[in-house]
Amino acid sequence: MGKSFGELYKLRGIITYRLSPFEQRAFAFAISKGVPNMFRRIREEIFYVVPPFLVGYLAYDMLTKKHQQLMRKNPADFENDE
Repeated sequence: MGKSFGELYKLRGIITYRLSPFEQRAFAFAISKGVPNMFRRIREEIFYVVPPFLVGYLAYDMLTKKHQQLMRKNPADFENDE
């Protein structure tokens, strides 16, 4: 009774291949190749990612300590108050 929805027209000169979802192996080699590849990528990118975070953390820590120090009252300023 006619063509199904995915085959409503015919293209000439174009070859398409389809694979059933039941035939795919979604997690094929996920452990044997995926885990070592993950460690390789981390090792390659760590020197680009960690230094900016380290500089940012050290700056934040230093500025937080300086802010806390500046917010304290100096007891010498209040010696003559009665």
